[in-house]
Amino acid sequence: MSLTTRTTRTTRARRTRNRSLALAAGAAVLALTLTACGSDAMGGMDHGAAGATATGAAGTASGTPAGGHQGHQMPGADAATATATAAPGTAAPAADAPGLAAERNGYRLTSATESLPAGAPAEYRFTVTGPDGKPLTAFEPDQTKRMHFYAIRSDLTGFQHLHPEMAADGTWTAPLAALTAGSWRLFASFVPDSGPGRGTGLVLSRTVTVPGEGAAAAAELPAATGTATVDGYTVAVEGAPVAGKAGELKVTVSKDGKPVTDLQPYLETFAHLTAFRAGDQAFAHLHPEAKAAAGATGGPTLPFHAELPASGDWRLFLQFQTGGQLHTVGLTLKVG
Repeated sequence: MSLTTRTTRTTRARRTRNRSLALAAGAAVLALTLTACGSDAMGGMDHGAAGATATGAAGTASGTPAGGHQGHQMPGADAATATATAAPGTAAPAADAPGLAAERNGYRLTSATESLPAGAPAEYRFTVTGPDGKPLTAFEPDQTKRMHFYAIRSDLTGFQHLHPEMAADGTWTAPLAALTAGSWRLFASFVPDSGPGRGTGLVLSRTVTVPGEGAAAAAELPAATGTATVDGYTVAVEGAPVAGKAGELKVTVSKDGKPVTDLQPYLETFAHLTAFRAGDQAFAHLHPEAKAAAGATGGPTLPFHAELPASGDWRLFLQFQTGGQLHTVGLTLKVG
């Protein structure tokens, strides 16, 4: 074998060893990097879908799909999350607290109003814009209404449930009863009838400030109890809901110790049930398991599909109608 041939083979062997050493070194560096990511770096990453950020300032917030019937998704059903900053004196909101976003899936709740007067009726005007940035004017009726609008103070007092009217340009006007001073959250619950979110219920919200005396004073949340009274009626709630799991709540209405069987249809059912969580005002709409036929009467026991997304104290507001009068009663429910 010639000297030239030996030299060439030796050079090739050295290059092969060098490449092997370089690959081994690279693999070691990669292993160390993955180990570091798995211990410290991964813990700080956001693994959810695109998150929405909200603050307690007026006109800001964060949202969720509405309940799970008639094309609705249950609160917290997908990976999208929202974070929020707690108002002074309240607990920090959960990262996935439902109903607390002003925008969801390209749909946005917009309003130029950041404050409302105390002690007098006021109108709140707002618009829902679609993914194309234009005002949405096509809404699918949900329990007979194109828009369900709720107002609740940060201490879960002052509950209002309205059905505002929409102008031709997509502007909604909600006629609010007198508000007390403090921080309020306003919720819009609707089902788009156009765009990529067509047929899927959404709940979006914003906050407003009501200036005045007592704005910083928060009422103490009533203790959890299974019964409450309103206008001479007693409402009893049975059930032990577990956060994030589907269950059932049974509501029974009585008067003077006797079962009430003359409940009238209200929004296609014999009762409407809404819930807000103490501390962050997370929203849940509990759906009745049966509809009410026009002209029918119901009671005394009404079953509701209950799926509350987080543990804690929830303030329930039950609305039912008798003799043409709407009754609203609140009670606190502890969710494990």
